[in-house]
Amino acid sequence: MPIAFTCPHCGAAKTIADTYAGQTGPCAECGQPVTIPGKPMGAPPPKPSGGGLSAVLIILGVVAVGFLACGGVLLALLLPAVQGARGAARQAACRNNLKQIAIAMHNYHDTYKTFPAAYVPDENGQPMHSWRMSILPFIESQPIYDQYDFNEPWDGPNNSQLAAMYPTMPVYRCPADSESAPDSTSYMVITAPDGIFEGGEWTQMGEVTDGTSNTLLVVEVVGATSHWMAPVDLDVNALNAMINSVRDGTGLASGHGGVNIALADGSVYTLTESTDLETLRRLVTKSGGEPVMLP
Repeated sequence: MPIAFTCPHCGAAKTIADTYAGQTGPCAECGQPVTIPGKPMGAPPPKPSGGGLSAVLIILGVVAVGFLACGGVLLALLLPAVQGARGAARQAACRNNLKQIAIAMHNYHDTYKTFPAAYVPDENGQPMHSWRMSILPFIESQPIYDQYDFNEPWDGPNNSQLAAMYPTMPVYRCPADSESAPDSTSYMVITAPDGIFEGGEWTQMGEVTDGTSNTLLVVEVVGATSHWMAPVDLDVNALNAMINSVRDGTGLASGHGGVNIALADGSVYTLTESTDLETLRRLVTKSGGEPVMLP
């Protein structure tokens, strides 16, 4: 490509073949020595190859993939911790429910000088009203208690309407219990001869000679199907399965690790799955005299 050149001495403008680029010789007009420029004047600069941009894009892609991979690893590592925290929170809420129930039973005892009976019987001795109804005034549920009619069965005309109005009672439901019916309860007493709950009998604190820290008040269950107002609880004669092995509302079980229980002294304890049946039966009696070693 020809090179446009102007002599710096005489100002003569010439067009020189590019074969003379970089060479020195006399100006054709004034004879003074001049050097022809090494590159054609006005030649466009070389175009970028695009390799730099491609490299940048490749680097960004690698960084993005690495970030997503690390994010996935972090999520995989964090998920068990999050689930564990949720489980611990639910178990703590369950323990708090049992604590409120135990305190309510103690307040009931302070008022009436006995613990509530497992159920209030009808004239034929059949269960008519649950202990869960009896302690409502002591768990800040006086309005429900006031609407309940103790002159008719728990599922009588008035009480059935009340049951429909209050299908759940949070204090009677463990947040980890996903197996019981939506309107059921996660907490029951164990009815037994020589237990604090001998069917329709009322028990005074002084009768608990085994020690209140060695005697059961309330236990945790899952898989129950009866409404929380129903006078339905566990029978000691059906207590023949290890913890968490029966999940139909007829044995001790939970939706979290271990099973929470409330003792007659108002404390809450978590039984492990290794707790043997003999220990459970000893915890049920109030004056059996048997030694109890909680696991």
